[in-house]
Amino acid sequence: MSLQLLRLQPAPTALALWATRCRLLSPDGDFGYALHALLSEAFGDLAPKPFHYLGGRQGLLAYTAADLEMLRLNASLAPPDVARALGLDHLDARPFPTAWRTGQRLGFEARVRPVVRGKDGRERDAYLHAVEGTVDTGQVGVDGSIAERTAIYSDWLAAQFAFDGAAQIAEAHLDSFRLTRVLRKAGSGENGKRKTTNNAGPDVVFKGHLQVRDPPAFNRLLGRGIGRHRAFGFGMLLLRPAGSC
Repeated sequence: MSLQLLRLQPAPTALALWATRCRLLSPDGDFGYALHALLSEAFGDLAPKPFHYLGGRQGLLAYTAADLEMLRLNASLAPPDVARALGLDHLDARPFPTAWRTGQRLGFEARVRPVVRGKDGRERDAYLHAVEGTVDTGQVGVDGSIAERTAIYSDWLAAQFAFDGAAQIAEAHLDSFRLTRVLRKAGSGENGKRKTTNNAGPDVVFKGHLQVRDPPAFNRLLGRGIGRHRAFGFGMLLLRPAGSC
């Protein structure tokens, strides 16, 4: 599978205005759903995911298996407000490596939403899911110290890397943690439109080093992303040479 690393430079003011006008900005100011909608508007079925929005200065990065010329053709059909918000006039991409070595060590960064599905089918914070049944025995504190959360989220991340034998974590640290509300659409209201919900959950950035275990599976992991909400700004695995800043 070939991958392109795509970069866009959304215009912060145009992005905020578009998201506000379309009521796609979460109460916490998360642009995930707005960017998802914009990418779908600009690229249709070729909308890239996973993606990571790094802010006004660094822009948006995404992996895609689509042909760059086809992406540009689709982008040329986007309405002016969508083009301005995403910065489509400056769309850029380059081929991303796919020839990894077994045992190769790479630096990584990933913004993830460590959630699991509970018995009722609803998503739940992986930490809260893990402490069910352990609070009475005192194994894990109910207040959830950052050390406890880090340990549980690290286990969750390791399981994501290990899927299909793709990779393993050599070392990782939790770079940032917060609880955020993200916008999602679910079901249909009385007017036939999908209802908007604000879902609260963990918003975590991990940094560290990994080792490739199975190169083809690792390529699939890159293209698929990590965890859930990959179409909304979570789960993109950013790589760098081992030992770089």
